Amino acid sequence: QVQLVESGGGLVQPGGSLRLSCAASGFSLDYNAIGWFRQAPGKEREGVSCISRSDGSIYYQNSAKGRFTISRDNDKKTVYLQMDSLKPEDTAVYYCATRLLRCSRYQRDFASWGQGTQVTVSS
Repeated sequence: QVQLVESGGGLVQPGGSLRLSCAASGFSLDYNAIGWFRQAPGKEREGVSCISRSDGSIYYQNSAKGRFTISRDNDKKTVYLQMDSLKPEDTAVYYCATRLLRCSRYQRDFASWGQGTQVTVSS
């Protein structure tokens, strides 16, 4: 059974850092892309970053570029999202999701989702 479990969220001050983890089970990261998404209160869920398996391509939402870093450890079956220079507008529930091989700009293409982890950026 495919399962994704996010962790690492919490409360952090503006300018601080968090590292989110997405632990995968029931499938091999060797063949899957992993995307990070977020949903702020009252807003639609949006893509944040994604790492493909097919060619290792990495994608970032414009607001995440230069501040967030996605990485994967296939041995640990975990994908990370290092978030630095956090801003209040980064406050959201963060989800990871998976699909075969390549990233996609369409959330509907991601078949399995985690339950989410809350990130709150506030002083």
